[in-house]
Amino acid sequence: MVAIGRDFGPWRRGIPTVTVTGMNPARWRLSLSQQFLLLSFPILLATTVLLGGWVGRQVHDSVVHRIGADTALYVDGFIAPQLQQVDERGDLTEAEARALFEMITDAEWARRIVALRIWRPDGTVLFSSDGQGVGQKLDIDEGLEAAVAGSIFSEVSVRRGQAQTDHGQPLERMIETYTPIHTSDRGRIGAIAEFYQLPDEVDREAGAAQRRSWGVVAGAMLATYLLLFVLVRRGSGLIAAQRGALSAQVRRLTELNRQNRELHERVRSAAQEAVVVNEALLQRISASVHDGPCQDLGFALMQLRNLQDRLMEAPAAASAVPQPGAQDVARISQAVEAAMADLRAIAANLELPDIEPLALDEVAERVVRDFVGKTRQEVQLSCAVAPDLRVPGRIKTTVYRLLQESLANVWRHARGSRCQVMVGADARSVVIEVNDRGPGFDLQVALASGRLGLSGMRQRVESLGGRFDLRSTQGQGTAMRVSLPLTEPEADSASKVGLESGR
Repeated sequence: MVAIGRDFGPWRRGIPTVTVTGMNPARWRLSLSQQFLLLSFPILLATTVLLGGWVGRQVHDSVVHRIGADTALYVDGFIAPQLQQVDERGDLTEAEARALFEMITDAEWARRIVALRIWRPDGTVLFSSDGQGVGQKLDIDEGLEAAVAGSIFSEVSVRRGQAQTDHGQPLERMIETYTPIHTSDRGRIGAIAEFYQLPDEVDREAGAAQRRSWGVVAGAMLATYLLLFVLVRRGSGLIAAQRGALSAQVRRLTELNRQNRELHERVRSAAQEAVVVNEALLQRISASVHDGPCQDLGFALMQLRNLQDRLMEAPAAASAVPQPGAQDVARISQAVEAAMADLRAIAANLELPDIEPLALDEVAERVVRDFVGKTRQEVQLSCAVAPDLRVPGRIKTTVYRLLQESLANVWRHARGSRCQVMVGADARSVVIEVNDRGPGFDLQVALASGRLGLSGMRQRVESLGGRFDLRSTQGQGTAMRVSLPLTEPEADSASKVGLESGR
């Protein structure tokens, strides 16, 4: 069973394909040249048959008209002189009828005529070579009407049964011709001659002409067919070669794309794991600082305070002024207190609070509230977060750290300036903007110096597939804008690849 369809692949769009169903389609797929042979041959064959038949019909009609016209000239030349007075009397005399009968019996030109009839223009039969129907008035048919109008009418007439008998047609298939006969009155048609001839000559000439026309048409069609086949075969070979090369490239690109997706997934997973490991490391460092140096410094501070109290209580020899040793101990105590305060502040900043139950806008409010509480710096916060938006924990952690680090930079480099924080989020992405009106800085110099804060923020954002933009102009302030995707971009690209490969 052969099924004809269309393959809408990217490199064969719109090219009809022919496959044999029930078997392996890849094995039985026909080439373009084979499809041309299969589909165009019936069309060319039908065109040849129809065109040859039409030419044969035209030749057949032409031969019929020619033979009828030639015979009509003979009839008009020999019979018309015998009927010059027929329109005056309205019928034929016995002598005229006998002369007509002898003429069609003995004349050389009359041998091709099988039967002859003479009509009046009103449809009355004046003469019949077989003697049938003389004096009867019959219906005027198409041929008689044309002859009355002055034209010669000739056709191959096929009549059977009663129609053949009523019309006086000798055989079922004859050449029937009507020709007008002009009488002595110039331009007047006084009678109509109807005669029948055998169609053998027409059949021979028309058949030969039809066979010749079929041969010519078939030869021209075959030459055109072979020429087109050669062109299509060359094009088919070129298309097949290009398709093979393109298929190989598509396979290589598909494999490379698969490898890239795997690598991208591994990098993304590693980046996410790095964020988790980094937070765990910071918490361990915070715990170690709190449990180690802070505990030791606290114990040392307690001992120094005890020593200071004993030195202050000891009586001086001649003065109430504390001894130099007590002053030194006091200065050491102050230094230890300052160091312990710094370590506690560092430990507090390193440790991430429990932000998992918080919404994204609540995370931003927590960071800003802690910052304002420590620094008394004015911060204007605006949040536009879609309601009931579920944000992954890694995004919340990144937002917390970005706001914490950017506000710390504002405190260090633009203290007292106006600061604006904007957080927006929808189903696709999270956008963070932090703007200040501080002194600004040279961005190129800052990047070249390798500041850990800027590099860390950029790495955090890019590890999640986001975008980090920082603009700063000296004397005009600094603006940071971060965009973090909530959808997986690699999933979108993978689906696109799948759609392309499935076309």
